[in-house]
Amino acid sequence: MRFRPFRGAIRFLSVLWTALQACIHFVFLRWKNGIPLAADVRAEWLHVWCGLLLRRLGVEAKYEGRIPSRGLIVCNHLSYLDIIVLSSICPCTFVAKKEVRLWPVFGWMATMSGTVFVDRQRPRETGTVNDQLEIALRSGLRVVLFPEGTSTNGTEVLPFRSPLFASAIAAGEPITPAYIKYSVSEGSVEQDVCYWGDMTFLPHLLRAVQLPHIDVVVRFTPEPFRFDDRKQAAEITREQVVALAQM
Repeated sequence: MRFRPFRGAIRFLSVLWTALQACIHFVFLRWKNGIPLAADVRAEWLHVWCGLLLRRLGVEAKYEGRIPSRGLIVCNHLSYLDIIVLSSICPCTFVAKKEVRLWPVFGWMATMSGTVFVDRQRPRETGTVNDQLEIALRSGLRVVLFPEGTSTNGTEVLPFRSPLFASAIAAGEPITPAYIKYSVSEGSVEQDVCYWGDMTFLPHLLRAVQLPHIDVVVRFTPEPFRFDDRKQAAEITREQVVALAQM
């Protein structure tokens, strides 16, 4: 345990170094492919660098079930690591609250990858966001939504908010429930991995990178679902996520 601060410092520098490398790669892709970059190119870029970042942070990610080939993925939300983990498993586009854009490193990469940001204080913008998501879904992308609307400590799955489910229904695309779970050999998942409540980003990150190792499993349902009603979609997919949690 006496080496934890040293480990944390090395890993924090690794985060910054990885972000710098990713930015250079992003600039190269823009030079090579033109501006703006296609959404699938952005998703693949994030996929590559998230996988490398996890390895440098000592995070081992596995998945169970079938990775959907396209459509909306709805998942419980525990931490800023969720986006990195899910992106490392498969290229995808994310929906995130607007505050994520301001996070050091993670916010920059989220913005460059084409994340759709939502201002939850302005519900009137939901229609515009749904339009953006519908375009992404129709193009064949995987789009990840955290419909709880906030992150938690993992003790429960909050009710799913239904408005953004409308994008998948309008696009006629499948919806796949997923459940993410972390475990650690030292420390506390609730306090050192989950980012929730009134926690502050940088102090939490500095604590998280000191953990010796983090294991994470993402469970997908065997088959996706299709719905005609967004409220029904929110209710049933939450039930499926809870069922995955109990496996």
